[in-house]
Amino acid sequence: MKITISILTANRSEYGLLKPIIIKLNTVNEFDVRIVVTGAHLSPEFGLTYQEIEKDGFIIDEKIEILLSSDTSSSISKSMGLAMISFADYFYKLDPDLLIVLGDRYETLAVASTAMIQRIPIAHLYGGETTEGAIDESIRHAITKLSYLHFTSSEEHRKRVIQLGEHPKRVFNVGAIGIENILNEKMLLKEQLGEELQIALSNPYAVVTFHPVTLENNSSEKQIKSLLEVCKEYKDYNFIFTKANADAEGSIINLYIDKYSKENSNIIAFTSLGMVKYLSAIKYSSMVIGNSSSGLVEAPSFGVPTINIGDRQKGRLQASSVINCEPTLRSIRQAIELAISNDFIDKAKNTVNPYGDGDTSNKVVGVIKRYILDEKIDLKKKFYDCEVMK
Repeated sequence: MKITISILTANRSEYGLLKPIIIKLNTVNEFDVRIVVTGAHLSPEFGLTYQEIEKDGFIIDEKIEILLSSDTSSSISKSMGLAMISFADYFYKLDPDLLIVLGDRYETLAVASTAMIQRIPIAHLYGGETTEGAIDESIRHAITKLSYLHFTSSEEHRKRVIQLGEHPKRVFNVGAIGIENILNEKMLLKEQLGEELQIALSNPYAVVTFHPVTLENNSSEKQIKSLLEVCKEYKDYNFIFTKANADAEGSIINLYIDKYSKENSNIIAFTSLGMVKYLSAIKYSSMVIGNSSSGLVEAPSFGVPTINIGDRQKGRLQASSVINCEPTLRSIRQAIELAISNDFIDKAKNTVNPYGDGDTSNKVVGVIKRYILDEKIDLKKKFYDCEVMK
């Protein structure tokens, strides 16, 4: 009888990171890998990105809809409730031997809580990171305490997970899967990318992704307008926007992106690019702008400057190619001027990415095989006490 491993994915970026692990797990004869899809993947507003999973040849075990049409904090809490109700039934029916989750989304917290109640061991990728401007910070640490196996993207993050009371023997520094994708995925040629996106890439361009800063009240409208106004000024540059995810106030950001893209020929909007087109776009770009983790994790491996706006990613490990700025017209403008300067372009080309060596999926699958096949999982976790400095 095969061992059932359930893999959760709720949005486009998360799936791109999980893909190499799914591929490797499917090569293990003892494993029955089940992909369960929820959240933004199933929403027309966010591009029905579950179709990318199917195009990659994977079979989706179940699609569980949880999103409400609103993106207020109240509706997000209700979506979490729907997730717990629906996944309670799914897990009862499937009864997996392990659940794999990645990151810090509210959907993930709801699903992980449900799995924990049903005594399903959880393997969590990317605990120990910090994003001080978003609710993701608290969610990430909560998922860590619900999980049994931990895979972090750096040694610093590994130490934080241990600091949260998880035993060092269950915490593994495996690096960032984004680096593995850059090394192993076949990127599009620049001409192919232009054809795929149906835009001319003869002018220099930036890749832009801006999400709500979820620990700030009603800041999204002002911040996205400041960013878009600055983009208008740089007529010699194109700005390729990928839209915000399903967070509170995300629809406000997307509304303004659509508005400015209709009024300004150098602002181009996409709901989702998919992993290969997105990474290819970064490869040939002059800079990455916004507050997405991809600007900090993936962009440095291409030697491309990143402009990190505001507090959403505050506290996250950064390469020397990252420029931090405030979400104001003046600060964003100054950051762009620095990013296009010859000195900083040279600096970015020579930066060292602090997020690993690109062998993440092999490390993750190796640990899972050891624990699952050798029956080493004991859900009666003991709290690991660290010495406290007084």
